[in-house]
Amino acid sequence: MSDLSHLREIDQVLSGRAIGRDALVEQSWRRCVEQYGMDPAKPSPAHIVTEARLREHREQSERLIAIARSGLEALFRQIAGQKYVLLLADAKGVTVDYFGDPKFEDELRQAGLFLGSDWSESLAGTCGVGSCIITREAVTIHQSDHFDLTHTPLSCTAAPIFDTAGNLTAVLDISLLRSPRPKISQSLALNLVKASVRRVEMANLMAINRGDWVLRFSTSPEFLDVDPEAAVALDGSGRIIGMTHGAEAVLARQMGGRMGGAVIGERIDRFFNLTIDSLPDLMRGRPTEDRLIQLRDGQAMFGHAIAPQSERAPALARGDLAGPLQSIGGADPHIRRLQAEAARLAPTAIALLVQGETGTGKERLARAVHISQSGSRPFVTLAGATPSEGWPALVEAAGGGTLFLDEPGDLSAAGQARLLRLLAACDALPAQRRPRLISATAHDLAAQVRAGGFRADLFFRLAPVTLTLPPLRLRQDFDWLLDRMLRQMGHLRPDSLRLSPAARAELKARDWPGNLRELANTLEVAIALAEGSVIDLPDLPPAPLSAPEAPQEHLADILAACGGNMSLAARRLGVNRSTILRRARREGLTGP
Repeated sequence: MSDLSHLREIDQVLSGRAIGRDALVEQSWRRCVEQYGMDPAKPSPAHIVTEARLREHREQSERLIAIARSGLEALFRQIAGQKYVLLLADAKGVTVDYFGDPKFEDELRQAGLFLGSDWSESLAGTCGVGSCIITREAVTIHQSDHFDLTHTPLSCTAAPIFDTAGNLTAVLDISLLRSPRPKISQSLALNLVKASVRRVEMANLMAINRGDWVLRFSTSPEFLDVDPEAAVALDGSGRIIGMTHGAEAVLARQMGGRMGGAVIGERIDRFFNLTIDSLPDLMRGRPTEDRLIQLRDGQAMFGHAIAPQSERAPALARGDLAGPLQSIGGADPHIRRLQAEAARLAPTAIALLVQGETGTGKERLARAVHISQSGSRPFVTLAGATPSEGWPALVEAAGGGTLFLDEPGDLSAAGQARLLRLLAACDALPAQRRPRLISATAHDLAAQVRAGGFRADLFFRLAPVTLTLPPLRLRQDFDWLLDRMLRQMGHLRPDSLRLSPAARAELKARDWPGNLRELANTLEVAIALAEGSVIDLPDLPPAPLSAPEAPQEHLADILAACGGNMSLAARRLGVNRSTILRRARREGLTGP
């Protein structure tokens, strides 16, 4: 078939399915054909990204996922009985969080309504998430509105989530595998998703701007204190430093409709008949109906001012650590220093050596440094096990990005020499094509150099700066890491999970030779074993490298000899008390 005939055939398909399409859908369909070269007559399978890519997308969206999750859980409880699926996609269209009925998991995955699905318009055609990203508006793409035939049974309603600077940062989508025919049947879904997005943006603004004045405002006083329509954050001089999208829409009208972050940096008195000194009069102590404020165009609204909650954080913590480096750890002094140092080094081309025990998160830190650099650049891994013939191709692929050297300490003398020659060749590349080197090792390379096991000239190329990650057993932010991992694994269970105090204490008492990787594995098993919403001691698998537990056949006798005292029985057997309790519960030696 000639190209002209094929285009005519596509045009016939477009015309045949055009009935009822609105202008937004029509424009999207034309883009799919003319810009992306798609064929509406050929269905394609759902696009699910690899585990590695999904991990990258989730890490970059981790902060938003944590803020949004409780609200999304509440929303899913409202819609779960109606067979809806809830997706949170990032600004590139990749689903980074998901709520759906496990009974339909296979069907949902096949339809792309699943974690890791890529709904960007260039891949999936006209769809809820993709169209929302393009238009930056809430949309419903219903059944035959979808470009790809695979998706025509679906009804997808999506709304954009903006960050506090006015940039599109995510999309919230409610979808049905099969829905009633009329598109108007999804009006409730549209209202629900827009309301949820407003609350997510509000929670994000409040979390980021705890140390600043926040002015929340609504057209009605009834919901002002509990569910306001919009909010802005203000610095000490009354300039706007953050906003929700609803606030930008209201205030941009005072600037001739200019959106795109134009409101940021403007003084609040340009929009309202008030100043920063007026805010204390708008605090919660006064009745809401008395907190009347007026826009410069005369429109009346009601205001609720919230005073700064704490001292303003240092500029580095508020700015440079607001991205992926912030997800490395919590309130641990060593981690805080490491984050600050990594943030300052991230924009440079200086080679870094990340050192730490196995499982401490070395690659995660390397990726965080990489992502912290502006622009979209490749991240390419060169492992010691990779045949050396392929090394030059990897260097070429990493051009302008990051070349991640995984465990150079395992290289033989010949391998070290080849790597040194390869790095020397990199110096001859143009600056814009020269990859930045980040290495990761569980070895003490400096000690190996002193012992003659590692080349000094290679070591000095790899390690102008060494960033050392502490083992999990020495970290003071264990609770933060534990809670963060539970949130990350929330997609494994539709209900919200928490740890019992006893289970948390048991996890904190372990040595964790496998560090973060071992902790993640332990939690994944515990989530699978937990029957309710609480993970308790019996749900925790034993530590893989711990001493063998007491033989089951003797436990009852030992407990009897100890008068039922589990601590005494644990000391006699040389194990943790939690181990005895777990075995006793398993054998029915304790009460329910």
